[in-house]
Amino acid sequence: MKLVTIDSGSTGQPGAITTSGEILHLRRAALGGTIQSWIPENVRDILEAGAEGMDVIRRIVQRVEALSSGDLAVLRNTGALSPASTRLLAPVTNPRLVVAAGLAYRSHLAEMAGTPVPPHPTAFMKSVNSLTGTGATIAIPPHASGHMDYEGELAVVFGRDCHCVCAERALDYVAGYTVANDISARDWVSDVWQATTPWDARRTWEVNIMGKQFPGFTPLGPALLTADEVPDASTLQLTTRLNGKVMQSSPVSDLIFSIPETIAYFSNWYAFRPGDVLLTGTPAGVGVGRRPPVYMTSGDVIEVEIEGIGTLHNVLQG
Repeated sequence: MKLVTIDSGSTGQPGAITTSGEILHLRRAALGGTIQSWIPENVRDILEAGAEGMDVIRRIVQRVEALSSGDLAVLRNTGALSPASTRLLAPVTNPRLVVAAGLAYRSHLAEMAGTPVPPHPTAFMKSVNSLTGTGATIAIPPHASGHMDYEGELAVVFGRDCHCVCAERALDYVAGYTVANDISARDWVSDVWQATTPWDARRTWEVNIMGKQFPGFTPLGPALLTADEVPDASTLQLTTRLNGKVMQSSPVSDLIFSIPETIAYFSNWYAFRPGDVLLTGTPAGVGVGRRPPVYMTSGDVIEVEIEGIGTLHNVLQG
């Protein structure tokens, strides 16, 4: 099942993608006077309801997909079913926590001047205010416009409270997966590489991380593919295209630390809640790692595709 947030109203409305590709407005499709009338106003609240909540959503989708063509036409007329081109927001618009893993793929370390393999997963936090959805235009900050980079990533979305869990049980806490792009204004990254003291390196690295926090710099989508449809996320293929040209192409299996290991490690500190997001890192092919570097400019179209989940596409403007 693919959950989405429809760009409707002030904060969006929960939806699902049907097998036909159409977008189902869950609250409009719910049967009144039944448990389906419970449908909350956002996907995070659905996830917080646990397995029972997901079962309700699944039954709505299955019922609609079994309808006759005439009944489907009625849903289209009432706005309960809309075209695949319907504008979407991030699948979860209001996570409490967004954590982004770094130095995660073997191939990415190799392209970054032979960066050594870290002894354990590493990460930083991203602002919830940096989230946006597929199709959104991303504004290039006027004061950080010279080194706009992309980082296609697989993102984990939690479905249960997850704190101090073991790797063997880590996937039990995952609601599903979506596509992410950890966009980065790298205008300061050369300062990190040129630092001559530990203090300078630490100070400039902090600024580099802040270059990932601008509005729109964490696109997510188009959908949240539920975990029951992903038996093994390591088999997924990630592809990033800039203006149609393939820039990144890698299996998720190139991760240094598996997704369960990564979740378990960070859960030692973070108390993940339903709807929280963990970006799992990016493979080789980022702009800063190329010789010469390749950065995004106004008008560029950046797409990140993960098989089975869909394609996240955005346009740069500035």
